[in-house]
Amino acid sequence: MKLHEGVTSFLEYLEVERNSSKLTVRNYRHYLNGFERFLIESGIETPEIGDINMNNIRNFRLHLSRQPGTKGMMKSVTQGYYAIAIRSFLKWLIKNDYSVMAPEKIEVPKNKDHSLKFLDNDQIKRLLSQPLTSTKVGLRDRAILELLFSTGLRVSELVSLNCNQINLKLREFGIVGKGGKSRVVFISHQAAELLNKYLKSRMDNFKPLFIRYGGKNEIASSDSEMRLTPRSVQRLVKHYVVSAKLPVDATPHTLRHSMATDLLRAGADLRSVQELLGHANIATTQIYTHITDSRLREVHDKFHSGNRDR
Repeated sequence: MKLHEGVTSFLEYLEVERNSSKLTVRNYRHYLNGFERFLIESGIETPEIGDINMNNIRNFRLHLSRQPGTKGMMKSVTQGYYAIAIRSFLKWLIKNDYSVMAPEKIEVPKNKDHSLKFLDNDQIKRLLSQPLTSTKVGLRDRAILELLFSTGLRVSELVSLNCNQINLKLREFGIVGKGGKSRVVFISHQAAELLNKYLKSRMDNFKPLFIRYGGKNEIASSDSEMRLTPRSVQRLVKHYVVSAKLPVDATPHTLRHSMATDLLRAGADLRSVQELLGHANIATTQIYTHITDSRLREVHDKFHSGNRDR
């Protein structure tokens, strides 16, 4: 089978049978097409699935390691995405009875642990107090910040919300998140109050929960044109982080981390936080435990020799 034909069938499988998001399919296409281009540039005029071998994989990874990134060379995590895509493709080929190399032979590079960024209670209060709710933009932005911290929504989930999804009386709504995983999201009293105030200030009939202000003529705009983009939300969060003079370079995802940390520190169990965040695997949620387990501090304070006789 020609490699291009195989990749096309694999992407169709992701879209139809796995119900993967458009973003996931796009990313897999990008990584696999990148590998195919490399093979063609290496002299293989029409690459086939048999050309996925250790020698070509090794040369491809060497090629990636020498490619420029946003800061210097391409990051190992980005290189890892290519490896993951090729491994997934090989697993699909084997599942469909094609004789190809074992996916396990392709190792995914290990990444350095990065410190988990989150805001403490004082920093959260400073951030939330920045938007001027006396203006329509400020009221919208305050509602966005409150909802991000209240729910732990991903920014893509936030901007996809429509007005009719939110039940302010029950303070909850359903959402389909990453990987097509559905979950119920709960809103704090404070966030519900801000959302209610924001929605009452709206004099339009647009479906999106969070809309842009200014720019094109709102009357002539469609719902899709009015909907805030993930990049817009990232920019406004950055703006208020700078305004609050926070020592953390916080993003919308930092508020997601902060929500999880807030719950765990207050005594919530890991399984419940996993469900609230929409993590498919609890191992993903466990990244928070090393900064939230107060019992470890108690053990250290009680038994470490440097703490005795004080």
